[in-house]
Amino acid sequence: MAVFLSSFVNKVDKKGRVSVPASFRAVLGSDAQGIVVFRSLQQEALDGCSIAHLELLSESLEKLDLAPEMFELIETTIFGGSVQIPFDGEGRIVLPSSLAQTIGITDEVAFVGRRKTFQLWNPQKLTEHDTSARSAARAQDISLSKIIAQASSKIEGGA
Repeated sequence: MAVFLSSFVNKVDKKGRVSVPASFRAVLGSDAQGIVVFRSLQQEALDGCSIAHLELLSESLEKLDLAPEMFELIETTIFGGSVQIPFDGEGRIVLPSSLAQTIGITDEVAFVGRRKTFQLWNPQKLTEHDTSARSAARAQDISLSKIIAQASSKIEGGA
């Protein structure tokens, strides 16, 4: 199972082009024509994913018994706010200026892996967010070994 990992800061050229990290393009697959981005609902960032991931989300929504208001919110904010951005021949994209401006991307963009999705950030805002997130993780005593142990106990308890 391929996942988006790590963080990368790439330059935005004068034409507004930025290279999507090679490891992210590898996760998307060799047949990927580009990426999909939309404004994050939780952070001052853009969420990014493959079109296949949005198709999976759409199929998943059909299986849920959501209130019409919730369905409307998801369709409007995620699907209505999404933009498909094609790769050029060198693995670059051109972020729509309206989306880049809403999160303060100018001359650099930070790509942040988030397992099945990724985010695009203004690098300075990402630094602030990362500092805050690490403090919160310490305060909540989050660790990989505890996550694995908890998941293992659920599997063993459910069997």
